[in-house]
Amino acid sequence: MNLFLLRHGLAVEPGAAGYGKDADRPLTPKGERKLRRAAETMKALDLSFDLILSSPYLRARQTAAILAKALNAQERLELSGSLAPGNAARTIIECLRRLPMPDNVLLVGHEPGLSQLIALLVAGDSGLSVSMKKGGLCKLSAESLKPGRCATLEWLLTPKQMALMA
Repeated sequence: MNLFLLRHGLAVEPGAAGYGKDADRPLTPKGERKLRRAAETMKALDLSFDLILSSPYLRARQTAAILAKALNAQERLELSGSLAPGNAARTIIECLRRLPMPDNVLLVGHEPGLSQLIALLVAGDSGLSVSMKKGGLCKLSAESLKPGRCATLEWLLTPKQMALMA
């Protein structure tokens, strides 16, 4: 299985007027533009996903929708509360283990949850320090998912790197 992790794009700042709840913060226009470029990079890399699983928070849903549309994968987009901020990496793993194992899965979520998931799957604990930028993309490969060292970090791209590749 190839597990791709994408942090949502640039969003309205926490506490901004009109957005009382964190879950309601949308992407900024700049965030949307950067994600469209990221989608072009994904197409250039010939990436496709059997499943796109997104946090239900607005900025993550918008991120996932932009990518799904660009990759003609709207019907493969699903929401999962396990990807909402505050959930443990083990919760995400358990959610994935309940699914039929597709070959290529894209998770769209938040920090620090995505970095914690990478650390748990690659190093077996939270001792591995990983920094995912907004709009950053990571690829892990694994035979099976379990809490603990079970995956290999294939690559981790920043938004700037992805823009140069598009």
